[in-house]
Amino acid sequence: MPTTPADLRAIPLFQDISDSHLLALMSVFERENLPAGKELFHAGDEPKGLVLLISGEVVLREGEEVRFRLHPIAPIGELGAITGLRRYTTAVTAEASEIWSIGTDKLMDFFHTHSDVALPFYHNLLGVVADKVRRDERRLREMRANIVRTQKAMKRIRDLVLESEDTPLSKPVFETLEDLIEHNRRWHYQVEPSRTLLASVRLDDGTLVPVEELSDAYMRIGALPGEPPKAGQHWSGVLVLPASEIPISGTIEATEPGAVSVKLDLLIKDYAAELEDYLTRLHMLDFVV
Repeated sequence: MPTTPADLRAIPLFQDISDSHLLALMSVFERENLPAGKELFHAGDEPKGLVLLISGEVVLREGEEVRFRLHPIAPIGELGAITGLRRYTTAVTAEASEIWSIGTDKLMDFFHTHSDVALPFYHNLLGVVADKVRRDERRLREMRANIVRTQKAMKRIRDLVLESEDTPLSKPVFETLEDLIEHNRRWHYQVEPSRTLLASVRLDDGTLVPVEELSDAYMRIGALPGEPPKAGQHWSGVLVLPASEIPISGTIEATEPGAVSVKLDLLIKDYAAELEDYLTRLHMLDFVV
């Protein structure tokens, strides 16, 4: 049976859009009949457009593990298609399937000439994102509660080790617990700089290296020029934030293709306060007040 506007309206993105507007939008999609085993996109790919599953079945894989099985009618990675987020999964047809797709540029052109469709579409998209934020907030609350319970339990065990008679296990157990307790402090969790709050590191030769993740004690940056540094090597640079610059130093923890992880040395009070203010701004982007 042919797909109708009522069929598309079952997708949250297309709710409250009139039949005539949906028919106009449907007319600009490209339609393909694909065999089983056809890869639609791969994890790490940059999204090229909006994809709809009209018939058949598509599986989403993380590595070799199947995370989800999609059945018609369903969008496939709609948030990535609109926001440009790289694909986290690989999408493959599990059986012969009909796929509708539209390139991001073509979709934006359509919205430019059909603002009466764009407004409800983006309103629905915002609703999808808001629902995701609410679900993520619930999961984060549960995770935070688990971390707090774990931290308290580890502190009790650490105190028991201190109060008990020394054995050959006392020192390694105490040091392991102390390291875990310190590592699990909330501000040690690294956050990714946002597009509006980018950070970089300026090297001695003036080269700017983007900061990929940052906390008050750890940092992950892009690949450094020249020979990759070795774990344990001392390192220094200048952290360039949107409103300030902070001299930093630390120890190389690990080097991987395209990135370097650094354990930061303690900062003086004023610089520590500037970094904390920046991290607070990043954390607030993930927090619903």
